[in-house]
Amino acid sequence: MSEFVINASKLEKQFGDLKAINQLDLAVEKGQIYGFLGPNGCGKTTAIRMLTGLLKPTSGTVEVLGLSLPTQANLLRERLGYMTQKFSLYADLTVYENLKFIAALFPLSKAEKRNRIDELLHTYGLDERASQLAGSMSGGQRQRLSLAAAVMNKPDILFLDEPTSAVDPQNRRDFWETLFDLSNAGTTILVTTHYMDEAERCHRLAILEAGVKRADGTPKQLMTEMHAHVVEIAGAQTRALKQQLATVSEVISATQLGAQLRVLVSKQVSDPLDFIKATSFAEKDWQLSLVRPSLEDVFVTCTGQGRQ
Repeated sequence: MSEFVINASKLEKQFGDLKAINQLDLAVEKGQIYGFLGPNGCGKTTAIRMLTGLLKPTSGTVEVLGLSLPTQANLLRERLGYMTQKFSLYADLTVYENLKFIAALFPLSKAEKRNRIDELLHTYGLDERASQLAGSMSGGQRQRLSLAAAVMNKPDILFLDEPTSAVDPQNRRDFWETLFDLSNAGTTILVTTHYMDEAERCHRLAILEAGVKRADGTPKQLMTEMHAHVVEIAGAQTRALKQQLATVSEVISATQLGAQLRVLVSKQVSDPLDFIKATSFAEKDWQLSLVRPSLEDVFVTCTGQGRQ
């Protein structure tokens, strides 16, 4: 049977007139990498702060690792790791000094602290940078240091708030490999992102918009069950075609991708290729094909971009 380590029901957070989180239900299994996908300001960070006990919900209930939050937040802190979007360690301390400072926050003996720091330096490729000032490190190196600090206590659950926003694609890919290693070892990971390729790596994800969960499932499930056909059109005058398709009610969106046009057509249309060919502005030399949906397509169909 699945073991759920996060359970939230009808979770809400109000800031004055702004409802940052609205009726959020959440169930995350042990060992999963669970993603929150959405643009800046959609409520991802607010949700994480409530799930870590840092922020008191306006209403609703949340339980993490069997502990009720925020009343039992103090008991949770020794069992979780938290990596913020902004580099939050000390720039004027060395790599080793930063890790030593973090280790001092946990009930470890001197030998345990030393062994754990050495282990993390090796695991995250920081052995040769132990004496380097953190402020002089590259974005990718700082990212690895931040992750090492976040898992100092071997947490049962790890919260990552847009952890790859300041690194290049190769460092992002390497970072995700370390997350899969942690997941494989039993650590549950909740990560926020606005990168579609990262979201597709998650075991399961929720799409948030203005504090509301619009979709929840595995990436494959969300793409399979998407309420739209995806048609790619190649040919002349695709820019003009995009503007014309915007006037058709059955067309959810049309996006230029290089020389091609990617069109989302409502599932209410049984044959989207014939439907587009039958439009009054169709061109005989167009090449039309049905293609596999992407998470970006899913995002568009279930958020305001696809409901306007």
